[in-house]
Amino acid sequence: MKLRLFPALALTLSLSVAALHAADAPKPLKVLLVTGGCCHDYGKQKDILKAGLEKRANLVVDIIYSEDRSTKPPLPIYGHPDYAKGYDLVIHDECAAGIDDQSVVEGVLAPHREGIPGVNLHCAMHCYRIGNPNDPVTDLAAPHALWFNYLGLQSSGHGPQEPIDVKILDKDHPITKGIADWTTIKEEHYNNIKILDTAHPLAHGLQTVHNKKKQADGTETVEDKTVDWVDVWTNVYQGKTRVFSTTLGHNDDTVADDKYLDLVTRGVLWATGHLNDDGTPAAGYGPK
Repeated sequence: MKLRLFPALALTLSLSVAALHAADAPKPLKVLLVTGGCCHDYGKQKDILKAGLEKRANLVVDIIYSEDRSTKPPLPIYGHPDYAKGYDLVIHDECAAGIDDQSVVEGVLAPHREGIPGVNLHCAMHCYRIGNPNDPVTDLAAPHALWFNYLGLQSSGHGPQEPIDVKILDKDHPITKGIADWTTIKEEHYNNIKILDTAHPLAHGLQTVHNKKKQADGTETVEDKTVDWVDVWTNVYQGKTRVFSTTLGHNDDTVADDKYLDLVTRGVLWATGHLNDDGTPAAGYGPK
């Protein structure tokens, strides 16, 4: 005997199956993007990042943003060490190079000490530095080392904007597996004062800078110099918290580049434990 489904019953069954699949699907990752401060177009970049990440993975990005363009943006996370409660990951994309109060820095680090993963973009590497950032970290327990311990790398500055040839160092790591070398547009290239033992470099960048020198006779010469710095890496903070960082991302066009957004998305998924060994999102965490 053939089973005949009437339209209303068929629709009900179809909706029920869809509801079951929806119930089984993983909930989106909750990501907090902290951004604002000096020297960058964070008003545009925050929207580029949110749209780009949500397009590439099953996640939702909430934004804490300050329009203040000083090196001490009044971000509301300061003084609130529980600012990341309920989130699966925090992206630090702020430029708060003037904030060096130890109690504030401790508060920013509090969620990561509790195990909430972090992703750090560009000027996040130049935030929350206590003491002279050009002095290499020697005492890992000193206030000077607080932010660098979390990042896994110490940087103090950058040269003029020129294209960066990005070269993959670890071709087998899930974040960089299958990603080809590329050349950026004119970009800031952050130096490496010290790479901590807990860090794992994934890519480095070669950048040729053109230094003009005025001679005694009034003529000008140009001296080319190539600098080589690690600009993509991972870190394990306090033996448990996964951290992904890249110093790339000064200009809007770099942030909007598919290669950049793909890289950052993989960093987010790796840090939260949702990236397969082959670099693809874990089941349920790919594009919606």
